[in-house]
Amino acid sequence: MKVAIFFGSKSDKDTMKKGADILKEFGVEYKAYIISAHRAGELLHQTVAQVEKDGCEVIIAGAGLAAALPGVIAGATTLPVIGVPLECVSDKSNGLGGMDALLSIVQMPPQIPVATVGINSSKNAAYLAIQILAIKYPELKEKLKAFRQKLADDAKATGLDVEL
Repeated sequence: MKVAIFFGSKSDKDTMKKGADILKEFGVEYKAYIISAHRAGELLHQTVAQVEKDGCEVIIAGAGLAAALPGVIAGATTLPVIGVPLECVSDKSNGLGGMDALLSIVQMPPQIPVATVGINSSKNAAYLAIQILAIKYPELKEKLKAFRQKLADDAKATGLDVEL
């Protein structure tokens, strides 16, 4: 396993699955865990220690509302942690649309950073994890280069001489 995906609630599964699908496309091994930083802190710390022992190299952590999960994980490991602020699906009444989670994750205290992507952007978290891993794994770097070239080719094919 190269990537561990954490999120705090079953209601976040569909959003986080989008990132897992990207990792699958690139052939990157991952495991996913639903553990709340607030309700199961000890279990979270044990699991983070275990994924480190299992050879995990990057952690993606999605969280909504107070969004403590990515920061708690970052405080428990020296592995890179990518935070995904989530719009809380189970409680639309907060009315903040994930901005609370975004600000919570991006405003980590000095010395314990969490890389942060956009609200509900587990896909971008996966792409960032792939970029980090591509530093070490040449075959992954080649897949990423080919993917980027395809993006450029597709943009070129559809963006020139557009009829309106």
